[in-house]
Amino acid sequence: MSALEELYEEIAACQRCEIAKYRNRVVPGEGAEDADIMFIGEAPGWHEDQQGRPFVGPAGQYLDELLASIDLERRQVYIANVIKCRPPANRDPLPAEVHNCHGWLERQIEIIRPRVIVTLGRYSMAMFFPGKSIGKIHGTAQKRDDVVYYAMYHPAAALHQQSLRQAIEEDMRKIPLLLARTESVTEAKPEPQQLSML
Repeated sequence: MSALEELYEEIAACQRCEIAKYRNRVVPGEGAEDADIMFIGEAPGWHEDQQGRPFVGPAGQYLDELLASIDLERRQVYIANVIKCRPPANRDPLPAEVHNCHGWLERQIEIIRPRVIVTLGRYSMAMFFPGKSIGKIHGTAQKRDDVVYYAMYHPAAALHQQSLRQAIEEDMRKIPLLLARTESVTEAKPEPQQLSML
């Protein structure tokens, strides 16, 4: 059993939050154990709760399209969420839930050791870009401890607000060059670094 599979078993047994009582299936994450790119969303939705897989509903279908636009498939990247159980009625994750799941996400990052972490939406963005506004920093990157963190809108945002679709697609198209040039991204400063090479 791989380190990730062992971690998945631990996550499946987790009862730290009240929402564990209401889940159908826990949604730890999926993808390549040695992925260069890791995408982190917010929380499972209804479709994810049914299947135990991240990003399989409409937002997930759009994410698949976005990946295809840069010649990637799901199996080549790693996809996870900030919390691993669906909040009732798809409400926002509570601070305690984010806190309780934080260790699981940290261990996933330690196992996979991605070169680039793409935050999808404000909850994952807040973990790595605290105090920032997604409207201001989407499409920007900063490096800490040899990992490049890159902020994007959540794919679901384009489904609710068509005006964001272009920004999301443009931000996605920057990822291959960002991956190729991780060495040139400067270490984190008080403000995230705009990708000046793009």
